[in-house]
Amino acid sequence: MPLLFAARALRELGASHRLLVTPYLAYLRQDASFKPGEVITSRVFAELLNHAFDGLMTIDPHLHRYPDLGTIYSIPCQVRHAAPAIASWIRANVKQPLIVGPDAESEQWVREVAERCGAPLLVLNKSRRGDYDVEIEQPLLEGRSQCTPVLVDDIISTARTMIECTRNLRVAGYAPPVCIGVHAVFSDRAYEDCWPPAPAPSSRATRSNTRATRSTSLQR
Repeated sequence: MPLLFAARALRELGASHRLLVTPYLAYLRQDASFKPGEVITSRVFAELLNHAFDGLMTIDPHLHRYPDLGTIYSIPCQVRHAAPAIASWIRANVKQPLIVGPDAESEQWVREVAERCGAPLLVLNKSRRGDYDVEIEQPLLEGRSQCTPVLVDDIISTARTMIECTRNLRVAGYAPPVCIGVHAVFSDRAYEDCWPPAPAPSSRATRSNTRATRSTSLQR
């Protein structure tokens, strides 16, 4: 509601064009009714913004069942990508990286990261049965024992995908992976589950600064 109030205030103060710059565009993960009675909140939120603003700019929106933002947004939308910043950070901080996408959906951005790094790419298969029930295929080492896996995903919410990917990579014989999320949501105890006080299965985690969280930003 504060966002809508701000948009109305801008209009009443005489703003001729109201552009919403939102690095993390919320509610896009709810792009279907997964259970009876659920509202497709991505469409409801889009309707609100369509009436409140004249344009929208965001970073790597979560487009799973929508081909683009224009499917639900009637206002002009500009999309920027975190892949250049992620690739630059990896080149500067990780030796012999192996870029890992946790599922087929992630290939759209991890492939660009791998190409920019000149690094090999591994895309896994994932089955999600619920927010906290995720199964990831067991990867093969395939002569990459000297590589450091770099897990890249667009959103870290419950973190079950990162946790299961990390566990499977370690079981397969890989080094502790570096985990990178574009949008670090960290719902409930996701952060503590990923990196508890005891030695964690992942070596470190970083993220873009689209949201303020406790994990290290790519800019640091």
